[in-house]
Amino acid sequence: MRLAFAALLAASTACFAQTKQAVNVQEIDAVVTVTKVDQAARTVTFRGPAGDLSTLAVPPEAQNLDQVKPGQRFRMKYVESVAVEIKHGGSASATAAQQATLAPKGAKPGGVIVSTRQIAGVIDAIDYTRRQVAVRGPKGNVLALKVADDVKLDGLSAGDRIVVTHTEALAIEMVAQAKPAAKK
Repeated sequence: MRLAFAALLAASTACFAQTKQAVNVQEIDAVVTVTKVDQAARTVTFRGPAGDLSTLAVPPEAQNLDQVKPGQRFRMKYVESVAVEIKHGGSASATAAQQATLAPKGAKPGGVIVSTRQIAGVIDAIDYTRRQVAVRGPKGNVLALKVADDVKLDGLSAGDRIVVTHTEALAIEMVAQAKPAAKK
């Protein structure tokens, strides 16, 4: 999986640098506790080190969800890479694609998922200080995006027609952890 992390970082940086997109890469290593596994909905809810709950959608292709049970502790290592590109113009449209490489049956749960969405729409709101843009797509849905410092926001304002390409890549490796010793 370390190779997958390295490949994800290299591919994200190289690919998005060529198209002048901004790339934000975050690497996280934390021990989490599984609080709920919903096999039917294919989700896992876990409590992070700060006590916050997060729910992770598990792709249908993942074969090792049966290994994950409430109460288990995992060292979760993940790299999250987000790229955003904004261009003026475009007629209203939306496309989405997802690519997944997952651990084989019986291996540690984990894998790499890359999701790309492109929306041509109208800027509903823009917050220059927080670097956030809300884009209304062709069906009236609004996509709120945090925009990296590399993306130029000057010259954009509410009502502008733009095309937004938003790519997220997530690599996860879960390593089982022993339960902490009971305090006396």
